Amino acid sequence: MGRNFTLNKLPRLRRLALAGLLLAGGGLVGCSPLRLLKPGQRLLDDVDIQGTEKADPERLAALVQQQPNSTFPLPKVTIYQFGRSFYNPERIAGKLADTQARYARQIAEAGTDSAQVGRLLRKREQKERRYQLALDKGNAIMRLGEPPVVYDSSLTAASVQQLSVYLKSKGFFRSSVTVTDTVPTRRFTPLRLLALQSPYTADSQRVTVTYHVQEGPAFHYSQLDDEVADSLVARRVRAARPQSLLRVGDQYDEEVIGAERGRLETLLKNQGYYDFRQQYITFEADTSFRPTTVRLRTLVADPARGEHKRYTLRHVDFVSDAGIVRFGRTRDTLVRDSVNYLAYRHRISPRALDRKLALRPNEPYSLLKTQRTQRQLSSLDMFRFTTITYRRVRGPEAPADSAQGLLDATVSAAPAKKFQETTEFGGTYVAQEVGPFGNVRLKIRNVFGGAEILEFGVRAGFEGQYDITGTQGSDQKALPHELTTQLGANVNLVLPRFLVPWRMGPRLGEYNPRTRINASYTYVNRPDYTRTNAEGTFDYIWQRSAFHQYVLTPIDLSIIRTANVSARFDSILQNLLIRNGSPLFRSFDNLFIPSINATSLYNSNDFNETRDARYLRLFAEVGGLSRGLFQKQPLLTDTRDLRKSDLKVYDFAKLTADYRRYYKLTSDSYLVYRLAGGAVAALTPTKLTTIGRDGSQSTSTSFLIPYDKYLFSGGSSSVRAWKPRRLGAGSFTQYKFDPKDPTQPLIIDGRRVRDYNLEQPGELLLEGNIEYRFPLYNFIKGAVFTDFGNVWTLRSDPRPGAQFRFNQFYRQFAVGSGFGFRFDLSFLIMRLDIATKVYDPAAPGSKWAIRNFSFREDQTAFNLGIGYPF
Repeated sequence: MGRNFTLNKLPRLRRLALAGLLLAGGGLVGCSPLRLLKPGQRLLDDVDIQGTEKADPERLAALVQQQPNSTFPLPKVTIYQFGRSFYNPERIAGKLADTQARYARQIAEAGTDSAQVGRLLRKREQKERRYQLALDKGNAIMRLGEPPVVYDSSLTAASVQQLSVYLKSKGFFRSSVTVTDTVPTRRFTPLRLLALQSPYTADSQRVTVTYHVQEGPAFHYSQLDDEVADSLVARRVRAARPQSLLRVGDQYDEEVIGAERGRLETLLKNQGYYDFRQQYITFEADTSFRPTTVRLRTLVADPARGEHKRYTLRHVDFVSDAGIVRFGRTRDTLVRDSVNYLAYRHRISPRALDRKLALRPNEPYSLLKTQRTQRQLSSLDMFRFTTITYRRVRGPEAPADSAQGLLDATVSAAPAKKFQETTEFGGTYVAQEVGPFGNVRLKIRNVFGGAEILEFGVRAGFEGQYDITGTQGSDQKALPHELTTQLGANVNLVLPRFLVPWRMGPRLGEYNPRTRINASYTYVNRPDYTRTNAEGTFDYIWQRSAFHQYVLTPIDLSIIRTANVSARFDSILQNLLIRNGSPLFRSFDNLFIPSINATSLYNSNDFNETRDARYLRLFAEVGGLSRGLFQKQPLLTDTRDLRKSDLKVYDFAKLTADYRRYYKLTSDSYLVYRLAGGAVAALTPTKLTTIGRDGSQSTSTSFLIPYDKYLFSGGSSSVRAWKPRRLGAGSFTQYKFDPKDPTQPLIIDGRRVRDYNLEQPGELLLEGNIEYRFPLYNFIKGAVFTDFGNVWTLRSDPRPGAQFRFNQFYRQFAVGSGFGFRFDLSFLIMRLDIATKVYDPAAPGSKWAIRNFSFREDQTAFNLGIGYPF
C-alpha cells in the first residue's frame, strides 16, 4: 500500500525548518560570485598540479601566483559578497571629504595653539585612515572575506616560469612545465539540490588551471671538489669537510648549496676571518661529464686587494653602565683575566660578568663567541640591552705583517632598573563564578652584587571551583560550584652560577648555568576544608642550546597540612574511599613530600608559536626513598583532630612525556598535534591506622601516592570536552550519592544520576590532540580540533573498568571535538575553545555522546584561557 508524502503532513516546526533550508539553499545558489565580475573577466575556480613524482608538491603549489578563493572553514568570497551588498563607496568618500573639510576649519580656528593643532591632526589622521581603509579594501565584513580571484593569464605564465626555475634548482635539469586553462568548468555544487536544481553546472566564466609537470631524471653529485686561492683558508675549509652539507650521491639542490655557503662563511668567521663574506664563495656545476650527474666545484676567491686577513683581539673592554654620563668624571677600570671592566661604580662584580664573557685578548675573532656572549649577558636580566662592537687597529698601531689583523672589542651594557614592581588586579570566571584577584611582585636585581635576582610575590583572591566531590545538590543539570579564598606568597632567588662546594670549570659557562632557590606558601579556605601547602625547591638550570634546557632539582620539599575538614565532607570522603577506592581522602591528610626530579625541555618555537617547530618535555621524579630511616609504620590518622595526625611520607616514582609538532602550512596557518603520556606508582606499601570520629580504629595496607602526584586528564590544555581533572578512570561510570544519606546513590525518576564533577586521579595517562589553526580576521585566529585520552589505574581497583588492560584500553579513549577563537595581541593571546563530547567510554548504554549533542555542561565545555593550549 503506497503512502503519499506532502509537506503539510509534517509537523509545523519541521515544515518551517525545511522551508528555511530550501530558502537558504536557493539564496546561496543565487549569491554567485560571478555577479561581481566585470565584462570580460573570469573567475579562477581551481588550480591543479599534475605529474609530480619526486618534487615537493606543497612547495610547487606555493609558487603558483594565483590561488582560488578559500572555502575552509567558510567560503570567504560569499562573506565578501554579503558585505558588499550594503557597501556604498560614494557615501564613504563623502564622509572622508566632510571629515577633511571639518578638521581643516577646526585647525584654522585653533590658530597658533600648537597643542590643540596636534590633537586635531592626530584625530584627523585616525579617521582618514579608517575611511581610506574602507575605500581601499571594503567594509569590515568584506575584509573578513576575500574578493573574487579574477583569472590573470600573465600570472599563469609567470607561475610556469617559477615552477620551471624551482624544478631546475632541485636537480631536474630536463624538466618542463606546460599549462592548460579549461573553460567552461564543470562543477559539483550540492547546495543546488536545496533549490531543487541539478548539482552539476558548467560555467563559461569559471577557469580551471592545470599545470602539467614533466620532471625528467634527477641529477646527483658524482664528484665534489674545491678551489681556494688562499692556502690558509683552503687548509681550514678542507679540515672541516666532514661537516659539509654536500655529499656524493645526493640530489642536486640549490637550497642546500646556499646553506653550505652560509656554513663556510660561519666556519671562517669563527676562526678569525672577520671580513669574510659569502660573496667570495661561488659554485660551478658541470653536467656534461656523465648522464644525470653533476660535478660540483666550490670556489673561494680572494678579495680584490690582497688575501683574506685573520684577526686577533688586542683589547677587550666591558662597559657595564653604558648610556650613563657623569660630567667631569672618568670610568674606573678593573682588570680581570686581561679584560678591562669599566664603570663609574662597579655595582656588578666583574667576576660575575667574567663568567658570561666568552671574548678574551690574544684569541682569534669568533662570531660564535660573540653571539654566545650576547645571549648569556641577556640571560642575566641585568641590562636593558647589550652591544658588541669591533674596531680595526690601523695606522702605526697595526702590525707590520699585512696578513694579520688586530681588533679592539667593546662590550656596552646598559643597566636595567634595580627595582621592578608589577601589580595585577583582575578577575577570573571559573566554574560559573566571578572571582577578583590581586598579585604584587617585586624584583630586585643585583641584590648581593653578583648579578643575582631576588623576587617577592604576594597574591590574594577568590576563585570559583566546582565541588570537589560533586555531591552537593540533586539537580543534574547544574554542577555545584562555590567561591574559595586563596592566599599565597613566594620568594625566589636566582644565582647566575651553580652553587656547589667545589670550583666549576670555565667551560661550564657555555651552558648558562643558574641556581634557583624558591620557597612558597599557599592557604586555601573552602566551606568544606582549610588546607595549607608550604614548598621549597633547590634547582640547577642550564642550557644545552638556545632551544634545549635542563632542570635538576635535588631538593624538592612539600608540607601539606589540613587544619579542618567538615564532618559532612569527611563522611563523603570516607564513602568514596570505601565504595570506589578513591584516593581523594588521603589528599586531606598531613603529608611530607620529599623528592628529587629532573626535566628536559626542548622547544624550537617562539612565544606566539609562529614557526615550524617541535616540543619535547621529559620529566622524571622519585620521592620518599628515605622514609624508612625516620618513619615507623603503621602511620596514624585521627579524623577527630587532623592536626594531631602524623606527618606522612609516601614513596613513589613518576615519569611523564609530552611531544608536540607544529607544521607551518602557510604563512599563518598551522597543523599541530600533541601526544602525551605518563605513569606514577607507589614503590612500597604503607600501613595506616585510622581513628574515626566515633573513636573506632581500623588498620589497612595500601600502595599510596601523594594526591598531587597522580595523573589527571581533562581541561583547557588536555581533552577539552571534559572539565579539568574529571575524565576517567577508564570506562568507570561515576554516580552521585544522595546528599541526605551519602552512603546511598542519588535516585531521580527511578535512575541513578551520573556525576560529571568528581576528580578522577589515575596512575597511567595517555592522551593526544590534533588542531588546525587558521586566520579569520586581522588579529583573530580560528581553530578546529579533536582531542582524545584517558587515565587508568595500574593496580587492581574496586571501580569496574578503571584498571588498564591491554585488550581493552584502546576502546576506552574519550574523544571530544570543537572549534575555538584566538585573539592574538602579540604580547598576549586570549583563547576561547568550545568542545563537545563525541565518544564517552564511561557513558551507560551508547558511548557515542555526540548523538545527544547539547550545550549542557555535561556535554559541551567552554574553555577560556591565556596562550595556546599546546
